[in-house]
Amino acid sequence: MELPRGTVYLALAMLALAATVNCSCLCLNNKHVVNCTSISSTCRCTSFGSNVTVDCGTLSSKCLLMKAEIYRKNSGRSNRPQHAIRDNDGIYDPECDDNGNFKAKQCNGTDTCWCVNSAGVRRTDKGGKDIKCDEVVRTSWISMEMKHSGTETDLDKPSLESEIREKLAQRYQLNKNHITATYEKPFVFIELKQNATEKSDTDVDIVDVAYYFEKDIKGDSLIVGPRLTLDSSTGSLQSNDVIIYYIDDKAPEFTMQHLNPGLY
Repeated sequence: MELPRGTVYLALAMLALAATVNCSCLCLNNKHVVNCTSISSTCRCTSFGSNVTVDCGTLSSKCLLMKAEIYRKNSGRSNRPQHAIRDNDGIYDPECDDNGNFKAKQCNGTDTCWCVNSAGVRRTDKGGKDIKCDEVVRTSWISMEMKHSGTETDLDKPSLESEIREKLAQRYQLNKNHITATYEKPFVFIELKQNATEKSDTDVDIVDVAYYFEKDIKGDSLIVGPRLTLDSSTGSLQSNDVIIYYIDDKAPEFTMQHLNPGLY
């Protein structure tokens, strides 16, 4: 007899919870893991929905986090750079490589496929399974825009901009040299820039930082512990949404007849 979908989802969620409870350590930088083991004072776990092991001492990759989100769902104004892409396709079930990074070619489970950048954002028209995606083009610049709600009191510009850089560096382990922040009431603009030559194997990627930040702003934090707050000397930044644009090392390859509204 086939069980109701809700019953199946609940059962899977309980199994995941049981696996988490049996872990020997707590993954502070990723809530969506199972089978955690402490190895040489480092907590290592398996990401939901994959067999990839993550190091809990740093951020998990966006690809693994998106895959975990799909798994969980199934189981329970500034001037834009010329080639900035906004993610119009939303979350999907991605194909990740053995390191947890996006594969260049992504498909939707049918015969429809497309090419993505290192942020997993589509950068070509959708096509058939024979579409060629020769490389994962790196996203080296991310532009984020928030609108401050509750603007009765002006926030102190220098202290808020400094706080944003400090908090992003501290919470997401990103070098402050890669972060700029500008407050122009009621908007906050955050730029993350990181060329491939500026990133070592142990550095976090701006793509992952942006995803963690987006989750924090939308109240769905991936980090265990206190929520993110951004304060100035005259008040706190209040926002529950962020718009993110991705600028790649190479221009996207959309045809004009299929140009999407989020492409600049």
